[in-house]
Amino acid sequence: MNPVTLQQPRRILFGNGSFEQTPAEVLQTGGSRVFIVTTSFLLPQAETLAENLRKLDLETRIFSDIETEPDIALFKRVLESGREFGFDTVVGLGGGSVLDVAKLVAAFREDDQSITDTFGIGLLRGRGASLICIPTTSGTGSEVSPNAILLDETDQLKKGVVSPFLVPDAAVIDPLLTVTLPPPITAATGLDAMVHCMEAYANLHAHPAVDLYALEGMRQIAPNLVRAVRDGSDLEARGALSLGSLYGGLCLGPVNTAAVHALSYPLGGEFHVPHGVSNTLLLPHVFRFNLDAAPDRYAEIARTIGVSDRGSAIETGRAGIDRLVDLSVACELPQQLREVGVKDTDLEHLATESMKVTRLLKNNPKEMKVEDAEAIFRAAW
Repeated sequence: MNPVTLQQPRRILFGNGSFEQTPAEVLQTGGSRVFIVTTSFLLPQAETLAENLRKLDLETRIFSDIETEPDIALFKRVLESGREFGFDTVVGLGGGSVLDVAKLVAAFREDDQSITDTFGIGLLRGRGASLICIPTTSGTGSEVSPNAILLDETDQLKKGVVSPFLVPDAAVIDPLLTVTLPPPITAATGLDAMVHCMEAYANLHAHPAVDLYALEGMRQIAPNLVRAVRDGSDLEARGALSLGSLYGGLCLGPVNTAAVHALSYPLGGEFHVPHGVSNTLLLPHVFRFNLDAAPDRYAEIARTIGVSDRGSAIETGRAGIDRLVDLSVACELPQQLREVGVKDTDLEHLATESMKVTRLLKNNPKEMKVEDAEAIFRAAW
């Protein structure tokens, strides 16, 4: 059995109402100056949290201007605000973009490393502040992962910092925080979480200790995604998506994702397509490319998301791909790259750029060359 390293927060609080326990978690860090990173949409929740922290004699500052997927310039602006305040604890409250920025701000509290020098695996020197992450979407799993993603504006490509120092001290996962999430974001983030599980399961580095999370994550998400999209107040479905997202996040550190995510990065970097939408557009075509390299794994994925056996692993896997497309259609997400502003003249360039994401492509069950990537983009166009 190949070795695997499981990296998780010391404490994971999960369940309806767990957000109310955040002040107690902050107290456990021993800090006294709390920097809350969030978005304007979540400002009421952030202000409630700040008020409760002040009742405990903790100083707080809120940064609420993260409205898009973050780039290096935005990260530097948040870090400057935090350093001016003099924080010793960071609380990230929001979706994956917010949490990724919060994680990096905590790491760079006093570090003079350049952010560009830390893109890659294991290049971060440490973390200078305590860190608590509170997701308000059910998708990225950032609250439990060692990963943080930023757009490098110079290269117009999303890049990742991967380090055990980015694993939060605590994650607070409250499905009630996701109830007001709009249907398109519920759909995109939910499918993103499912792709985390699928790509961890059909992966060159798949491991039984992680398969457990990957399979259960799919079981939670597949039957509940459309329910949550159509009725955001369905608490049973919301809880299942939050749990599935958590399991997907726990797959990211030890195994991580593969070609679906690698090909989605230039779509986000250059065309600003939301990450979950990028994955949704590409996943059936990447899975079809990979199918003959891991038919038993893809057949198990298909069965886990509700497909009956079709006589062979290949046929069952193909039916699983169809099931994924049906889910995406039911969620009313875009089905072709042309719908999100990509032109056919862009496809060759997108393929070339995606080949740079080697830290994920190396996990793919089948070697992917630039001509393969271009064929996938054309199939998705």
